[in-house]
Amino acid sequence: MNIIIANSSKDPIYLQISTQLKEEILKGELTQGDALPSIRSLAKDLRISVITTKRAYEELERDGFIDTVPGKGSFVAGQNQELLFEQRLREIEGKLSVLLDEARIIGLSSKDLSEMMSIIEED
Repeated sequence: MNIIIANSSKDPIYLQISTQLKEEILKGELTQGDALPSIRSLAKDLRISVITTKRAYEELERDGFIDTVPGKGSFVAGQNQELLFEQRLREIEGKLSVLLDEARIIGLSSKDLSEMMSIIEED
């Protein structure tokens, strides 16, 4: 597990942690039953507050990505891959919707955006 905190990111630190852990779970790099570092250990490694790490774990638990067993730690939860795929799809749709709204404000069409995506994809 390699979590990188970017001070230049506009996302809060707890969200950066939870997002990176979600990605590792969705990619299968972390699998059901894998133990996550303790909240204190991760906070120490990342040199951040225990409260921030706890918030990231709480979000992961709320979204069903991890289970926390008092006195034992936090573990990757059993996942319904279809449910996870649908959740990821909804996140992408939400981001695309925001992107389309921003593009319309400056007069770009969806065709313009499609061309931009093709150019970016080629890089």
